[in-house]
Amino acid sequence: MPQPAYSDFGASYVARGFELAFQKGVRRYALIPLSINIVLFSIAIYFIFHYTSLWVADLVAWLPQWLQWLEIIVWPLIIIGVLLLFALTFTSVANIIASPFNSLLAEKVEERLTGVPGPDGGVAGMIKDIPRTLGREMQKLVYFIPRTLGFLLLLLFIPVIGQILWILWGGWMMTIQYADYAFDNHKVPFRAMRSSLRTHQGKSLSFGVVVAFLASVPLINLVMIPISVCGSTAMWVDHMHKQNLP
Repeated sequence: MPQPAYSDFGASYVARGFELAFQKGVRRYALIPLSINIVLFSIAIYFIFHYTSLWVADLVAWLPQWLQWLEIIVWPLIIIGVLLLFALTFTSVANIIASPFNSLLAEKVEERLTGVPGPDGGVAGMIKDIPRTLGREMQKLVYFIPRTLGFLLLLLFIPVIGQILWILWGGWMMTIQYADYAFDNHKVPFRAMRSSLRTHQGKSLSFGVVVAFLASVPLINLVMIPISVCGSTAMWVDHMHKQNLP
């Protein structure tokens, strides 16, 4: 296995994802999740620009009189929170639809980085594993939804701290969402995957926060699904592969 090239800071794996997603031999496997993402995020961008300013004004109006001085701080944080909410929502939908192709992409990236053929056998394996792959996406939703609602309440009712915690939670969600494809390809249980990511929490969280931020930036967000899959798979190969395989 090659020595890690991006070992010190998890966010650097986003750059690694950009590099890998458009390499020959990987590029064609990124096209389908990329196309799905472009369609769904085009819809998301319309709603973001149409409704965000109205929602931000309403949320700021909820501040009690004695906290009105926080408006200058809360305004940009709420904008980030609203954008992140859209990014997470549409990314979740896109990833459910694209999950079999994301798994195949992760397999091909790992194969390229390690030189070892993937465990699921390419397209035929992808088709066979569709029920398991979709089931894994449901596990993520069961994990995400109640916690997201809790952090959303903090976002609405605890100025500044709630927004910061919301951003960190969004980063953790993104890390789990994309890193899981490589883990699931090797049948690593969902709980064990989360435990492994927590072991590398600094790398995992910094990767996810950058992905979450870029997923809320128009145009850049259109390419983030395949880039995030590629980057998180490289992080798996460099730091978590040996620990999670027999």
